[in-house]
Order: sequence, then structure tokens, then C-alpha cells
Amino acid sequence: MASANRQASKHPAQQREPGLIGRTLNLAGQVVLWLLAALLFSLVAEWVGMTWIWPDQGIQHSQQMLEREIGYLNEDFRQSMLTADPGSYARSFAEVSYRFLFEYTGIHSLVEWLSIPAHPEDGRMVHSLRNGYQSIEPYVLAGMAITQVFALRLGVLTLAMPVFVLFAMVAMVDGLVQRDLRRWGGGRESSFVYHHAKRLMAPSIAMAWVVYLALPFSVHPNWVILPFALLNAITIAITASSFKKYL
Repeated sequence: MASANRQASKHPAQQREPGLIGRTLNLAGQVVLWLLAALLFSLVAEWVGMTWIWPDQGIQHSQQMLEREIGYLNEDFRQSMLTADPGSYARSFAEVSYRFLFEYTGIHSLVEWLSIPAHPEDGRMVHSLRNGYQSIEPYVLAGMAITQVFALRLGVLTLAMPVFVLFAMVAMVDGLVQRDLRRWGGGRESSFVYHHAKRLMAPSIAMAWVVYLALPFSVHPNWVILPFALLNAITIAITASSFKKYL
């Protein structure tokens, strides 16, 4: 009995790995957390900028960001593999998010009610609420505008995913060709390069989403999407080319 206990202590029970549903839920949870973190950073960056960096612009900064982002869509996103009207598709993200987050929750109506100037006939509580809201109104409206910018950029990123797929396919073919050349030429293989390049494939896509969604200023999507798509392609090419020669 004692020997059995000693053997059991030497070989502790291994934890069962999550199944397909568990991994899917875990991945979905991580994606939601990253999106919320990017949104929170965007809001904080806008509020800090309104206070210290661009105080003269105030709420106009966030509104101009929204207008510029829509302008990029109207000018350069006229064709897509996912939809016939990319501009309307991306704008629908902003419209739906505003409807669900602010209109259906009653925040929009509350903001309109609080924005009414205080009247002497109002009660003390109503008078205090409306007077207090006047001091934070620019931050509230800027936050609502930044949330629309965030949703609009989210739509743009979904439209950009075929770019990542196309770059990845080209990189995969190039990497496999390089692997065959190394295989038949007697070249050396490195598991170190393979494993490290493999680890960078998913982060290179995730960072494109996080960086673009969290930027506190307007930028053309191509300046963010294309570099990260190229980085992802490079990691895939290195991974495929350094894959072991014999299975």
C-alpha cells in the first residue's frame, strides 16, 4: 500500500486538456478581452489627449477621426471579396454598435436629458445632475464617438482578412519550395527557428487588430494592415521552410 502511494506521488495525475469546445470558448474569451483592452486604451488616450495634448480641439478631435475613417472607406474601399459594398458594410458596424450600446440601453436618451440646461424650477437632484454633467459632457460625447470609430475599424479589419489569407498562401508555397530545395540539397534544419517562427504567426495577426483599434489618431488602414500582413507572411514562410525534412 505504501509503495503504491509512493508511486502515485511520483506520477501525479495529469490534467486533462480541454476539448474542441473548451479551446473555442477560451479563444473567444481571449479575443473579447483583447478587444475590450483596445477599446479601453482608445478611450483613455482620447480623454488624456483632450485634457493635455489637444485641448483646443476638444470633442472635435474624435468627431474628425470618425469623419476621416469614413472618408478612407469611401475613397479606397470600393471592392471586397466579402461584400459588394465595403463602405456600407464597415459603417454598419458603427451604426449597429451605437444602436446597441447607446440607444437600446437608454444612454442616448439619458445624455439628451442631462444636456438640457438646468432650470430654476427643477428639483435639487435634477439641478445637481445637469450641472455636474456639463463638466464631463465633452468626455462623454468623445467616448461615444471613439466607440463608433472602434466599431468602424473593426469592420475594416474583417474586410482586410482576405489580405492576410492571400499573403499567407503565397508565403506557404514559397516556404515549402524552400523546404524541398533544402531537403534535396542536403541543407541543415533548425528546430529552434521553426518553433520560434511558429509562435509568431498568431501574434502577428493579433497585433494588427490591437494596434489599429487602439490608435488614438486617424491613419489609413493600409499603413497598419499591410505591414502586419507582410510580417505574418514572413513568419509563415520561415515556418514552412524550416519544417523538418522527413516526416
